[in-house]
Amino acid sequence: MRRDKNYVMKKILIGFFAILMGQLLIAQSSKCADSCEIRMKEYPILYQQQAAEYRALCYQAFNLAALRLNEILKTKAKKLAIITDLDETILDNSYQQAVLIKNNQNYTSKSWKEWIDKSAATGVPGAVEFLQKAKQKGVTIFYISNRDTSEVKSTMINLQKLKLPNADTAHMLFLFNTSSKEARRQLVMKKYNVVLLLGDNLNDFMQAFEKKNINDRFAETDKEKNEWGKKFIVLPNSAYGEWENAIYNYDWNLSPEEKENKRKINLKGY
Repeated sequence: MRRDKNYVMKKILIGFFAILMGQLLIAQSSKCADSCEIRMKEYPILYQQQAAEYRALCYQAFNLAALRLNEILKTKAKKLAIITDLDETILDNSYQQAVLIKNNQNYTSKSWKEWIDKSAATGVPGAVEFLQKAKQKGVTIFYISNRDTSEVKSTMINLQKLKLPNADTAHMLFLFNTSSKEARRQLVMKKYNVVLLLGDNLNDFMQAFEKKNINDRFAETDKEKNEWGKKFIVLPNSAYGEWENAIYNYDWNLSPEEKENKRKINLKGY
């Protein structure tokens, strides 16, 4: 009888340890998956901070914008305006993402607000000089951003530090009740002749790009092929954006494993 009890106890202990080890492996796997998601941003941020090619692309975008603006000014059109996005178009926020990567932390709205409150973003290469010259030529600048309206003051301080033109609340249209920028663009377009739009995300240019899948985004981009470099000036951003949301089908509740699967499905081999 005692022998049977010992046998049963051994079986129970083995089962207990098996369950415990399984839970540990699952926790370790989940932790590894989270860490991999964080580290995945390392190369894009290094590219933004350390690649001279990134800097050249930014200068190229603003040089092209300057050429287009000079052509437009020859027409003697009045009440000219430029609409621009802020983050990764005019302001470089790569420092915040770099800190998260170093600390193995995911992005949170809290960490983002802590960064914005520092008013420490630098200008994207070529951005400040271009907008200053545009203002000197009589063009009004509007900043349409999906930063929250509670972040207007900190952002305004940041813009003023960089000596950006029209850095005031009248020219800063931030997120209020919808992430779509179309209504805010239309408010400006009712009063001004908007000649250039600058952004790192296709949603910065037209409503037609919003919440579209990958194929539809390509199709809409092709429809507007004559506007790229003419009225629409795109800045490079491989760290984040609507392109990333489209890969995940706009499902922000996917697990790291599900995200990885989505990425692999969208890779095209030979």
